[in-house]
Amino acid sequence: MNDFSTTFTVDQAPDEVFAAINDVRSWWTGDIAGGTSALGDEFTYRHQDVHRSTQRVTELVPGKRVEWLVTDAHLSFTEDPAEWTGTRVVFDIGSGPEGTEVRFTHVGLSPEVACYESCSSAWGFFVNGSLRSRITAG
Repeated sequence: MNDFSTTFTVDQAPDEVFAAINDVRSWWTGDIAGGTSALGDEFTYRHQDVHRSTQRVTELVPGKRVEWLVTDAHLSFTEDPAEWTGTRVVFDIGSGPEGTEVRFTHVGLSPEVACYESCSSAWGFFVNGSLRSRITAG
């Protein structure tokens, strides 16, 4: 699979990781409107006029998995501004020998799409930086 994926490990319990992921406003900077923590919730993320996307929470397994379906997107810097539409954002949470492992995958964000370089870089910043800090520092 060529989907963008990144993994990190923390000392916090899986339930703490799950709660932090669902507190989207605390780690994904930008304007967020709508619910983010219940099955079926829809929220819109907006960063200036550059990125707007709407996500529906499609799977919540406490302490194990969070999944969003991107139902609408507009990326102003790509030839196809809707290239995120229909992709999935997945957080898998598991226990390992080093602690709790968080595996982030943006299913459909692959090197073949125009925004891969900039979007994977941004996800790396938010997931490995902001989200990880939110989990470890509260």
